[in-house]
Amino acid sequence: MQVCVPHIPQELVTIGKSIDVQMELAAEELRLLQAYPDEELISIIREVGFRCDLCARCCTREFNDHVFLLEQDLKVIRETDPGVIEPAPYYELCDQHGNFYVSGYALKIQDDGSCIFLNEKRCRIYEQRPLICRLYPYMLHLEADEDGNVGWRQISGLDLHGCYHNEISDEECEAIAREVRSYEEAFLHQKLEFFKAARKYFQKHGLKHVQSVYDREMRKINKGGQAKVFVFCNGGFEERMARE
Repeated sequence: MQVCVPHIPQELVTIGKSIDVQMELAAEELRLLQAYPDEELISIIREVGFRCDLCARCCTREFNDHVFLLEQDLKVIRETDPGVIEPAPYYELCDQHGNFYVSGYALKIQDDGSCIFLNEKRCRIYEQRPLICRLYPYMLHLEADEDGNVGWRQISGLDLHGCYHNEISDEECEAIAREVRSYEEAFLHQKLEFFKAARKYFQKHGLKHVQSVYDREMRKINKGGQAKVFVFCNGGFEERMARE
């Protein structure tokens, strides 16, 4: 489901832009998110009426690209198993030396494309699962459709899994809407803090974002190569290696 937003720049859904431009775009999306009517989101949640049928499809790469971890999620996951995280894909920046920078971590996936915590269609950390997993399939962010038109994305995987058009109480709809908005705002705040930290780090070390280097190094990674990735965490950066 999407509501068209014709005046939103295409760059809201691109990567590799300069730090200042990406900061401005993230800040604008946050402002638009905060202005999005609660009543509209609640109405969509009520209409969709999603109920999980335990198919576990949402926990696979076939249906979802990756599980991005907010810092509050990261703390819990590291206490559970620190070896299950990796730099989130779609790095935002790349310096002239070929080092990437990304705004957070994601959960690793297994060889079959399923989440690292999925076992026989059940989540091994269900009670401690990340917030985005708790809210799924509801969301509220700007995304481009197949034709490149940017609009609000409120539902993921509609009619592809789970059960729909179930009756959900007004109280539950309102609670879901609050949590969805809370997650999306936290995500954008984390991204903004990442860009602020990156700008400070780049200035201190004489670095600059170079799009041509970004493209070149991504081609290497896509062919199985490696590169350093600086992951934003607790206000600073942790050095990791890109996944193949």
